[in-house]
Amino acid sequence: MTDLPDIGLGTWQNEDPEQCADSVATALEMGYRHIDTAEIYGNEESVGDGLAKADVPRDDIFLATKVHGESTSLSYDGVIETAHNSLDRLGVESVDLLYVHWPTGDYDPEETLSAFEELRAEGVTERIGVSNFEPSTVERALEVLDAPLFANQVEMHPLLQQEELLAHAEEHDYHLVAYSPLSRGDVFDIPEITEIAEKYGVSEAQVSLAWVREKGAYPIPKATSEAHIRDNFESLDLELEDEDVATIDAIDRETRHIDYQAAPWHQ
Repeated sequence: MTDLPDIGLGTWQNEDPEQCADSVATALEMGYRHIDTAEIYGNEESVGDGLAKADVPRDDIFLATKVHGESTSLSYDGVIETAHNSLDRLGVESVDLLYVHWPTGDYDPEETLSAFEELRAEGVTERIGVSNFEPSTVERALEVLDAPLFANQVEMHPLLQQEELLAHAEEHDYHLVAYSPLSRGDVFDIPEITEIAEKYGVSEAQVSLAWVREKGAYPIPKATSEAHIRDNFESLDLELEDEDVATIDAIDRETRHIDYQAAPWHQ
């Protein structure tokens, strides 16, 4: 698959093996084509079970995983080893996108990204991505990489709107993938979003996901129940009017859920 689907299924904290496999299979059979996981999530094997369970050809699925510097290593050898182990756990010959999960731990742009380029040359991954990078750390990666940078995955939702990263992604021609696009449930308690949801007769989740897409990013909401998986997917049918987008843009609150002292925005 060459294009990034408009919505994906996130699997962070989906740790029950049977539930994880079922949610992946349910999403794929419903029409999702982007599945996101990571080595540190501890569920790659379950995600692989879901891929195998679904009646969807592997070539139709955009599969992404990540290498984390604290659970394994972002040294050259560590990246190579972790990526191959991820393939084994997922039960696939390659992934469509492999991310540097955080620019922390023993992340070194030259050493780490040279391993990613080697994995791309081997066919382990088709594309290279980064996650939780700020514009300055993305720019350093762009200086080092010979291969194109495909995506930066970051927390993004109406309470963390990431205007600078959106502009940077457009300027440098990479995708912004939005994790926690429902602000871990906060969107259900934002009056502006509730009002817009009532206007269209949809859930607050659908409004938030439609807003993320309208801004040019690609949401990957986590969901485990069929009802929530379906509701999120149906957000693809929602097109917000300009005034609704402007209302959400003007929300004067900011919440970041995923935050560490070592994160690049603290450096």
